[in-house]
Amino acid sequence: MAQLSVEDLVVTYGSVTAVKDVSFVVEDGEFVSLLGPSGCGKTTTLRCIAGLEASSGGTIRIDGEIVAADGRDVPPEKRDINMVFQSYAVWPHMTVYENVAYGLKTRHEPAAVIEAKVSEALRTVGLTGYSDRYGTELSGGQQQRVALARAIVTSPRLLLFDEPLSNLDAGLRDRMRFELVELQRRLGKTSLYVTHDQSEAMLMSDRIILMKDGKMVQSGTPRDLYDRPASRFAAEFIGNANILEGTVAGTAGGKHALVTLTDGVTIEGRFSWPAQSTVFGLVLVCIRAESIILVTSGSKAVNCFEAHVKSVNFLGAVVNCLLQIGGVALRADLPARNPPHVGQTIMVRIDPEAVTLISEH
Repeated sequence: MAQLSVEDLVVTYGSVTAVKDVSFVVEDGEFVSLLGPSGCGKTTTLRCIAGLEASSGGTIRIDGEIVAADGRDVPPEKRDINMVFQSYAVWPHMTVYENVAYGLKTRHEPAAVIEAKVSEALRTVGLTGYSDRYGTELSGGQQQRVALARAIVTSPRLLLFDEPLSNLDAGLRDRMRFELVELQRRLGKTSLYVTHDQSEAMLMSDRIILMKDGKMVQSGTPRDLYDRPASRFAAEFIGNANILEGTVAGTAGGKHALVTLTDGVTIEGRFSWPAQSTVFGLVLVCIRAESIILVTSGSKAVNCFEAHVKSVNFLGAVVNCLLQIGGVALRADLPARNPPHVGQTIMVRIDPEAVTLISEH
């Protein structure tokens, strides 16, 4: 295992800065995801760590060893890391065995050692019995398993993943997510994973680093980013959120505050970070669709509102409803069993802990 440290990484292409002062640490055995929209710099960061892109500034260390600093880069083959690509990169003219054994052969390992390590790698990814098949004879999921076996067979210090599941169909992608997490936990390899899929990052990661425009905008556990987004971008990019503007009208004890929304609707919420609990004035109010729940008519608990149902859309386990509360429109995910109907007036409640107040300056 190894620790990955990235300090003040900068990558420029002429006058364009693709990565701006990015710093983070991936601890031994940790699985961290770089998450963000296309063009945010996550893949460029990953390729710099792999040695496939030249850095313009900053320092990259693997297990304390400097592999990039001030524009000087150690070649990829000398970093003792492996990467799983989006395209699988399985050589079609080679058998599964030859694909997986390639890295060991370049190290001139003895034939008996190569056979033992390839067999173990194929067993680990569930491809025992596929040694003699060619890439063209494999499904997409099987090709991705070959790529994984090839990545782990040389026991690298660090595993890098560049959106490895994005080319798979939805059902297979879901299964492979769980398999990949189980494999990483079993091997205990330090891993950095790039994706634009927030549900993938939430499911797989110990920590998520959210990026935008070449910069890190927030870092934390999946629950941290979901429950306490620090910006409008974080709130909108992760999960299904209603984002409203409001004015802090007063405190409600501790980190809570009362916020006035449109048409005088007042709601109690919790600031995303303790330091914001003294903020007054304009704030953003983040309410997740699943945080709105049905309650008994006439309930007097905090954050109970009468809501007029404007639309109902069936989504399987839930119905997504457009609710009108005074002049405020909210999307709510309610149970599909005995759902409300269009035109009905219902009573809903939003737990103050589930109302995140974000101060953006």
